Amino acid sequence: MSQLHNYRYTVQTHVGLKRKVNEDAVLALPDHNIWLVADGMGGHQAGDFASQAVADAVAMIPLGLEPAARMHALRDAISGAHRLIRAEAEARGSGVIGATVVALMMANGHFVGLWAGDSRIYRLRNGLIEMLTTDHSSVAEYVLAGRMTWDEAEQHPQSNAITRAVGVGDELELDKIRGQAQTGDRFLICSDGLTKYATFSMLQDILGTTPIETVVERLVQVALAGGGADNISAIVVDVL
Repeated sequence: MSQLHNYRYTVQTHVGLKRKVNEDAVLALPDHNIWLVADGMGGHQAGDFASQAVADAVAMIPLGLEPAARMHALRDAISGAHRLIRAEAEARGSGVIGATVVALMMANGHFVGLWAGDSRIYRLRNGLIEMLTTDHSSVAEYVLAGRMTWDEAEQHPQSNAITRAVGVGDELELDKIRGQAQTGDRFLICSDGLTKYATFSMLQDILGTTPIETVVERLVQVALAGGGADNISAIVVDVL
């Protein structure tokens, strides 16, 4: 657990109960106020290569950039990882390799979220939880059309079919959300290995009642208790 500037954060990733390899990568860059989760996909140890490529690229962002330049550097780093993963997939000749990405950046009392895939950012504000990202997945269209909730979508047989990922397709398209951060806001950045098992109400309860020191541990325990069939990653960032 760390404190720097006006944020406190805590990070955990867990292989889960069924997988042999953790294909999630987590990254905390407190000097940049950037936090990231990437969830790899592709057989033969390729998923962990992809997620680590994303994290490694972002970790190389130089220090001391102004917020706008840092935001561009974040986007450029993820795009660079996209090209690297595509080249690796071609070299291996073993099919598609890719990774979801979700990154949160704080600057000057504002937040920016960038993402591709179904890893998510939530915000707890005044005790109420809100999902800030929108999954790039087949079932997301049902949710956006009002035919099911996000909680129901997690249980849908097609819930793992993502429509966008780093390393997949010619051009990488990242979505962006931005807004004001308020004192007391709590952000959760996580892979779908958590949200398969934790409903909105469970997340709201845990984020609303658990101190920063133990909150990610509690979240991981929920996923493990639910079956832990996937890798589980969570980062919680508190705005002080």
